[in-house]
Amino acid sequence: MASELSVILPRVLIVSRRSLRKNKFVDFVGEYHLDLIVGYGAVPVIVPRVNGVHMLLDSFEPIHGVLLCEGEDIDPSLYEEESSALPPEELEEIKRLHSSDTAIDKEKDTIELRLAKLCLERNIPYLGICRGSQVLNVACGGTLFQDIEKEVSKNCPEGQRVKHIDYDNYDGHRHVVKVVENTPLNQWFKDSLEEGKMEISVNSYHHQGIKRLAQRFVPMAFAPDGLIEGFYDPDAYNPEEGKFIMGLQFHPERMRWSDSEQFDYPGCPSAYQEFVKAVIAYQKKVNITTSVPKHQKLDQEMLEKKRKSIVRSFSIARNIYTTGREMAPWKESELEAGAEFLESNTAMSLQQENRLKQMGATVRNAGSYIERLKLNGEKEKMARSVMVKMSVEQLSDMMSFYHMMRQICSEVLERKLNGIVNDVPS
Repeated sequence: MASELSVILPRVLIVSRRSLRKNKFVDFVGEYHLDLIVGYGAVPVIVPRVNGVHMLLDSFEPIHGVLLCEGEDIDPSLYEEESSALPPEELEEIKRLHSSDTAIDKEKDTIELRLAKLCLERNIPYLGICRGSQVLNVACGGTLFQDIEKEVSKNCPEGQRVKHIDYDNYDGHRHVVKVVENTPLNQWFKDSLEEGKMEISVNSYHHQGIKRLAQRFVPMAFAPDGLIEGFYDPDAYNPEEGKFIMGLQFHPERMRWSDSEQFDYPGCPSAYQEFVKAVIAYQKKVNITTSVPKHQKLDQEMLEKKRKSIVRSFSIARNIYTTGREMAPWKESELEAGAEFLESNTAMSLQQENRLKQMGATVRNAGSYIERLKLNGEKEKMARSVMVKMSVEQLSDMMSFYHMMRQICSEVLERKLNGIVNDVPS
């Protein structure tokens, strides 16, 4: 039963965060994330933050959902064309105040941006929490404030300033956010909103935040200082249909009473519940488009058997032709498959067919095949010489593109095999 569940349940990828413990790097993921994912019916698959993993993401297929959460600041060069407007002394002060967050982790940036873009390309459900929401915004062309206190708070009236991180009251700290009407966040917390108000109190663990929201997204909540605390793509939100693209700056999974597992609001786990609902629906969609009917499987088995017999026929014919030996009478029947194949695929005379059956002249038709092999080898050599000069980023983007094209080709081919596609425009 356990092995069956591991196949049936959808897979949600979560990238670990690297930490130094006892002079060694340790990868971890917050357990609350894992509990909620498992509790709502999916399997969390942890992607380790290890050098080179960004080149191995295909190995984590199938991917039915991606949850990205906490981590260090994103490399500002990924979203700012110019250097920071903050003076060097302020940047140094920020590093001292937020030392655990300001150590840029470029490998984690690369892994998570690749996954975010993969979700956007293939409409895979994506939930971004805290840093994960910032990754999503950057992946879509948005930008970030490098430090809220330096770039936002000092320009706000006293009554609108917000403390977005409190190291002295880390898990207990809360600040108010205004929820936008007719958004998923509004739906999840509607029973907790006071009449005439659209406010809830959220936790806060960040010194950076959304500066320019990417065009495709719509805000779901604002802090009093104007900072966006949640956003989503309305065109990619329908959990029942497997659609979910969202970012939350706060941590709803950690909004719990002190020394208790009780949530601050009944709506706190809803983001995870709806996310997993979308993940399950997405898996069903993928399974429908990739499943092969039983009769087609049988046909494929027959085709594979036929292919092997043709290959063997060609091999026997080649050996006879190259060695000049007489063919054993009991092997004559094994040449028939190759002869039938060539009869249906080439314009051969009756005399040629008889000769093929007698002495295995199948190899005569291999000349053009050998020429194609030589040509392909030259093309491969040229491609390698070009790719050697490309950067890791360019090569990775190329891999992502061809992965997408391979999936599209696979889907169209399958539909053709099932007789669904009768006319493909040229």
